[in-house]
Amino acid sequence: APVLRGWASYFSLVDVKRPLEALDQWVRRRLRCVIWRQWKRPGTRRRKLLALGLDEPRAWKSAGNGRGPWWNAGASHMNQALPRKWFEQQGLISVLDTARGLSRSS
Repeated sequence: APVLRGWASYFSLVDVKRPLEALDQWVRRRLRCVIWRQWKRPGTRRRKLLALGLDEPRAWKSAGNGRGPWWNAGASHMNQALPRKWFEQQGLISVLDTARGLSRSS
């Protein structure tokens, strides 16, 4: 959070939306990648995906797909299991929203 707040204050002077949206998306994808790597085995991946709300066949198929962590982090099953709202609940701040708040308060 402190690093993202720093990025937000650095970019708060600039009135561009797309690069900050892209940065937010990249951070969330990178975090999904780390989470996928933490779930090392297909059984763990299936169990965690089920706990996050995926249906049984999709969780099985996704857990054993054999693709790499970065591919899976961008796949629809991870976006459905770990949406933006989930990251906000965990305390991840949005660079775009923070930069907008800083530019309005100035």
